[in-house]
Amino acid sequence: MRYPNYEVVVVNDGSRDRTLVQLIDEYELATVNFAVKDDLETKPVKGVYKSKNPTHQNLIVVDKENGGKSDALNVALNVSSKQYSLNIDVDCILEEDCLLKLMKPFLEETDKEVIATGGVVRIANSCKVSKGRLTEVNIPDKLIAQFQALEYLRAFLLGRVAWGFLDGLLLISGAIGVFKKELVIACGGYDTDTIGEDMELVVRLRRYAREKNIEYRVSFVPDPLCWTEVPEAWSTLRKQRNRWTRGTIETLLAHKKVMLNPYYGKIGMISYPYWMFFEWMAPIIEFFGLMLLIVFALVGIVDANFFFLMISLVYGFSISFTIATIYIEEVTFFQYRKKRQILKLVFAGLLEPFIYHPYTVICAVGGNWDYFFEGKKSWGGMKRVGFNRPKGKDGQLSERQKEEKRAAKSV
Repeated sequence: MRYPNYEVVVVNDGSRDRTLVQLIDEYELATVNFAVKDDLETKPVKGVYKSKNPTHQNLIVVDKENGGKSDALNVALNVSSKQYSLNIDVDCILEEDCLLKLMKPFLEETDKEVIATGGVVRIANSCKVSKGRLTEVNIPDKLIAQFQALEYLRAFLLGRVAWGFLDGLLLISGAIGVFKKELVIACGGYDTDTIGEDMELVVRLRRYAREKNIEYRVSFVPDPLCWTEVPEAWSTLRKQRNRWTRGTIETLLAHKKVMLNPYYGKIGMISYPYWMFFEWMAPIIEFFGLMLLIVFALVGIVDANFFFLMISLVYGFSISFTIATIYIEEVTFFQYRKKRQILKLVFAGLLEPFIYHPYTVICAVGGNWDYFFEGKKSWGGMKRVGFNRPKGKDGQLSERQKEEKRAAKSV
């Protein structure tokens, strides 16, 4: 990692597998006497480990009782000795210069205090990884992952960049984001009662800064800084998008005071209404609106020619938006260097409106149902293939992976 002053805090959140044992063996860890601060209330810490190898002197491993992701992040904040915190997901790979680029806004900004910075997240499925580094960028082999690659390109290259320019970001991806630790602790840390802790923290930070009359800014670095694994099974994708929807609803309802409140400036008048109508309610309106349009077309209330014209216009706009995104990617970062890779993305873009988009809309509608009628609060599981992990036929686990899984269960 190209950065002169950092530490790595790994939190073992009461896992039942060999995570802690493997960390101890791999990094020559030993228990140390460590005074864990109590700035944030968390589940009890069982032990703190540091490496006997000077090469890993900036590594701290914390073993604690299970409390969920937010609780683990709060423990890391209590343990950390630095002024800024970067939280990443377990299935992420960072670019070597990501810290340099993420910290740049904190150093450059003069008229306003930067309280958080996010960066671009890309898809690592089917990419080659060696010793924690991405060595070859590839388009995902599976169509479902290709759809998500397009979705991430649109979200980060166009959406997040625009919101960052307007200083209207309400979400910094949980995959990668740097926060000013002092302010995170001051506003209570990560909320352990929500499943959308990344968005909820950003909204709460913004509210805290405004209510304390802090001239602040949330920045966005438009460079690919993090590569993450996305679901390659439709069932796993459904659980993920269901959870994202429920997390969005939780955050918006918890901070409903912000809605159209001029006291909060752009956040109250632009960002929050956008998330309310276009991120939360749009899938519901789209789902039932399309169903109604189809029914009207079938019974003759809507002219068939008008119906197909509307569908064609929507499809044409979607394809144009996708092609524009691919073009911007190629003229800026040029991550996909082969024509075959570009053609794969274009082909996926042609199919996306008929397969992927309707599926994610249904997942969002399901998330609303689960939140309001089922009271569902759990995360839901996500199966991870891992980097450079060969799979068996039809996407099943290979014999080697099955053996590793059995060994982990036996411990």
